Amino acid sequence: MSDVNRQNPNDEDYGDLGEKRNRRMRIVAWTVIIALILGGGGATLFALLPV
Repeated sequence: MSDVNRQNPNDEDYGDLGEKRNRRMRIVAWTVIIALILGGGGATLFALLPV
């Protein structure tokens, strides 16, 4: 039997995919945070406008 047949499917080597995924997650998280800050600031400014 070869070692390939006895490999655990959860032990696959994805190379640098984890690093790319981590970087993409951080970019998305920061984009969401900035959008929430800008959106919240815009809503506050709109609420303060005299109507």
